[in-house]
Amino acid sequence: MQLKYSYWWFKSAISPENCQKILDCGNAKIQQELETGNSIDAITFGDSQKQDAPEGSTALNETPLSEINENQKTYVRDSKAVWLNEDWIYDLIVPFVHEANKKAGWNWQTDYHEMLQFTRYDSPGGFYGWHKDGPSDWNGVSKRYIHGVTQDPLKPNGRLPSGYVQDENMIGKIRKISMTINLNEPGSYAGGNLKFDFGMHSDKQHRFHECEEIRPQGSVIVFPSFVDHCVTPVTSGTRYSLVMWTLGDPWK
Repeated sequence: MQLKYSYWWFKSAISPENCQKILDCGNAKIQQELETGNSIDAITFGDSQKQDAPEGSTALNETPLSEINENQKTYVRDSKAVWLNEDWIYDLIVPFVHEANKKAGWNWQTDYHEMLQFTRYDSPGGFYGWHKDGPSDWNGVSKRYIHGVTQDPLKPNGRLPSGYVQDENMIGKIRKISMTINLNEPGSYAGGNLKFDFGMHSDKQHRFHECEEIRPQGSVIVFPSFVDHCVTPVTSGTRYSLVMWTLGDPWK
């Protein structure tokens, strides 16, 4: 899909006060999960995260997945995450998705927003390798999981198999638009850069793009969920972000 704008951004759109409120909310949720014995390790669709990787596995920081042998012991994510569902946060950030969808000229049909992911990347080495947030076609629609009926079994940790959901609003939908917000004060972390890969058919000089626009606190980046992106390893400090995915019907 050829796009005039591959992403849209809003510089320092969320006030420092609201960034702090989100940080307080997310960190309180992290503490709550830890006190109840729940894991806060972030997961991936393919279960390729550090906590599930065999001993001696290699972190795939910026190596394309297509270049990795299936027999290699690797993982593509090392971060912590919890889920937020506060109405006031949605009220604050959803308008930016609608505005970006219009101003970037995408004008895609959307009708639902997933729960908010509050993510923490610790140093040294917290990262998220190259990935897409969703395939964005009919093969990637979310399917209903019915206990005792769906043939694919639950995973050993009790999670649903990839591609299945129990949220009625997500069934038959795909992720179309992704949003990420930088919650950090300036200079509070190093590394942890958001990077895009616009594909082998793009201008080679501009295929890989480091998104500097996200660095000011409260900056909002909105981009198509099918765009490859990564977060490079954090070298010092702690990187905090808020992520949201906006869903709609598959393209026809």
